[in-house]
Amino acid sequence: MALTKSELIDRIAAKQAQLSHKDVELAVKTMVEEMSQALSTGGRIEIRGFGSFSLHYRGSRVGRNPKTGVSVDLTGKYVPHFKPGKELRERVNASRSASASAAEDETAPSVSANS
Repeated sequence: MALTKSELIDRIAAKQAQLSHKDVELAVKTMVEEMSQALSTGGRIEIRGFGSFSLHYRGSRVGRNPKTGVSVDLTGKYVPHFKPGKELRERVNASRSASASAAEDETAPSVSANS
């Protein structure tokens, strides 16, 4: 499930009743704009406990047109890169392993004591 910007705004506004929906929308849009601006000027963004955003250079290479199969020269470019922080990785892995364990419990055959 993807969380869109408008859904994020709605969730924050619902949790922070003292803030108007417009204020939350302005804050989120401003944050996204500032992050975009920082990356576009070659900066790095670090949010402790969440992760960091930076640019990675993807060198020029030869690609292929999927329709025709013709080789195409692709120029090098910078692409945004996200590296999750330790706390985010641990939280994601904990929730994923908990849901995987629950799924295994549901599919595992039941063993009766009378067998």
